[in-house]
Amino acid sequence: MAKASEKTTLSTTVYQKLRNAIIQGEFRPGAKMRIESLADSYGVGSNAVREALSRLSAERLVERYEHRGFAVPAIALEDWRILVRTRCWLETKALEEAMAHRTESWEEAIVLALHRLSRFRSDKEDERAGWEDAHRNFHRALLANCGSPWLLEFCDVLADHATRYVFVSHAYGNKKRQGFSEHEALMKAVLHGTSSHACDLLQSHYMKTFESVESLFKGGILEELSDVSN
Repeated sequence: MAKASEKTTLSTTVYQKLRNAIIQGEFRPGAKMRIESLADSYGVGSNAVREALSRLSAERLVERYEHRGFAVPAIALEDWRILVRTRCWLETKALEEAMAHRTESWEEAIVLALHRLSRFRSDKEDERAGWEDAHRNFHRALLANCGSPWLLEFCDVLADHATRYVFVSHAYGNKKRQGFSEHEALMKAVLHGTSSHACDLLQSHYMKTFESVESLFKGGILEELSDVSN
């Protein structure tokens, strides 16, 4: 019989793997998450999978249906609109606070994060994973000095959900954008400009992503995934 600590480790491992797979669009939106099948795939017991799915449902990365099990959340244009709008609200507030309480170490961390991002290209498959990690870390660095762990956590949750939409859109034909110049301009505005200009650039950056995904919905390419029957 497995010890409690071993069960926790297995559940956490499955949780992390499933979480990454869902965010990176490896599961079709609306797909059922069958516990037995996932347990076989990951070589673990069904309890570890069930615990992992329960954790993911608390993060809204998995839908839990009474008597019907679990499923990957469907996607929808209106949900995408609300997600991006909320992300802009919170992140611009966090950026304003970070800039108002700037420190030398915070500024240096942003410069370093941009340098690391410059090593990768988002439109090259063999560099995609490196880009994604460096890209997320750059945006985290921008907000890191806002002074509110709660705000940072909320921003991170929204970023995860936005990333899922982006990955799904790539799987269905959306062209990967090489946006290093946007991040460089954002860094310069944060370090040398006003908070209003920096926030405008941040919103513009997110709106470009919004519009590229929105176009797939309006073109009917993603519409079939927005009303998935379980």
